Amino acid sequence: MENQQTLEYQFLQVVGKVAGLTSMVFDPQEIMDTIVRSLPQLLGIDACTIRLLDTSTRSFVLGAAHGVSIEYLSREIIDTEATMARVRSGCPVSDSHVDENPFYPFREAAVREGIKGVLTLPIVFQGELIGIMRLLTRKPRNFSSSEISSSMVLAEQVGVVISHGRMFREMANQLNFLREIQEISRLVNSTLDLDAVLRSIVERVAVAMNTKACTLRLLDPDKKRLELVAASGVSDRYLQRGMVEKEQNIRMVLSGEPVAIYDVSSDRRVEYRQQMLDEGIVSLLAVPVQVNEEVIGVMRILADAPRVFTDTEVRFAVTLAEVGGSAIRNARSYQQINGLVERIEAHEQFLADIINSLQHQLLVLDRQRRVVLANQVFLDATGKKEAEILGMEYGELCTCTADAACCPVDQILQGKTMQPFIQKSPGSEGTRWLERTASPIFDADGHIDYVVEIIRDITSERMLAEEKMERGKLQGVVELAGTVAHEINTPLFAALGTAELLAEDRTQPEEAGELEIIIRNLRQIGELTRKMTSMTGFTGKEYVGTSRILTFTDTKDLNP
Repeated sequence: MENQQTLEYQFLQVVGKVAGLTSMVFDPQEIMDTIVRSLPQLLGIDACTIRLLDTSTRSFVLGAAHGVSIEYLSREIIDTEATMARVRSGCPVSDSHVDENPFYPFREAAVREGIKGVLTLPIVFQGELIGIMRLLTRKPRNFSSSEISSSMVLAEQVGVVISHGRMFREMANQLNFLREIQEISRLVNSTLDLDAVLRSIVERVAVAMNTKACTLRLLDPDKKRLELVAASGVSDRYLQRGMVEKEQNIRMVLSGEPVAIYDVSSDRRVEYRQQMLDEGIVSLLAVPVQVNEEVIGVMRILADAPRVFTDTEVRFAVTLAEVGGSAIRNARSYQQINGLVERIEAHEQFLADIINSLQHQLLVLDRQRRVVLANQVFLDATGKKEAEILGMEYGELCTCTADAACCPVDQILQGKTMQPFIQKSPGSEGTRWLERTASPIFDADGHIDYVVEIIRDITSERMLAEEKMERGKLQGVVELAGTVAHEINTPLFAALGTAELLAEDRTQPEEAGELEIIIRNLRQIGELTRKMTSMTGFTGKEYVGTSRILTFTDTKDLNP
């Protein structure tokens, strides 16, 4: 009875010392390290381990250990299924000769480590199992019911201090994470530089969560490969280790669920274990990057020490991944808008190039007859700059003569059928002739929104038409002259022949003189008909009063 009371008193002292050791420590990891280092001396055992329940895999992962080797701790199977089932139900399990039972799956590891006695205790907080604590001895040890009961009280105390440390850390983390989220959200809203935002996210995540590194990968447009877009804290060799898409943890995250891995060296969900070990990575947390509930990438937080990621840490990582998704969405929207603007500007430039390449002058006017666009040909013709033209009232550029109804722009604005307007414009190089035509541009309601006027210089056409008309007149005169000459030549030649015969037969001087006058006049008429048949042009000159006569030009005049 006295021994039992002494033992209970010792355990109470141990509980008190455990509470004292952890009362000023709020980091769960530090609390666990303190417990496993202190209990062997306090309880007279050789080693102590604490494993925490990983809710994502429902398995126990190492939280802290003292007195045993890494090889022993790294074994794949912790204990038998029966033992683990009893612990999960909240019952302690004791065995004084684990090295002698051939059915124990970890017997060989225990023999190599020299472990004989094991007491496995559930760590419970508020009725929920949060982990297991194992007390190990290298000598056979039968734990009495009193020791087991006291150890259960101790395990419960351990659960309280671990949970309290977790809660304190969670509260501190929540405040810290909230500040980080605010800062990163402010950054996202202050810039559209996607690369800068993503780099800032991975850097701040690693610092805020006190981890080694962070990487962010996005799916390519075909959703077949994950392309690295930002990384912090890892080497290029690690980043280039191979295709990460085939890793099971990546596939799970791409389905929309976060994945926490306590030990990358033994977890089957990790593909590149050796590369991670070479990089010093021990634990990782992977979360999806989503935009409008669509997974577009993966963010992974990498720790260089064993880490059980808490719900708060997971939520923080998920939230920051969502912020990253928002930044990507904003940047993509900006890129789309910017691309659209660039295309519009390119189209505008293309249209401007087309308009400026037109041979004719072009004006675009609004309903108030104000100029909204003028092409380069118009500017060159008027000698004005674009800034002078834009906004100018149309009447300042085009003054219609006499009847204002002839203005093509006014005709369109009044809903009339447009008739081309020919404008005579004097200039330093002579008179220019301009043909002005207009066409309407309608809005969605069918009202005239703009009027496009084309101003075509028809001076050359006009001169060509006048020249053609003159040629027609000349041709008519030539043909008429030829016809008249032909009709005159027939009786002329007959009369001239008769006169010449009479002149030869007459001997009287008076008669000879008169015949000579007749012959000379007939020959002059013949010369005139010759000119009429060989004429190439004519000129008009004043005659008597308002009468005008023609002077013929023939080939003889052109070639003297």
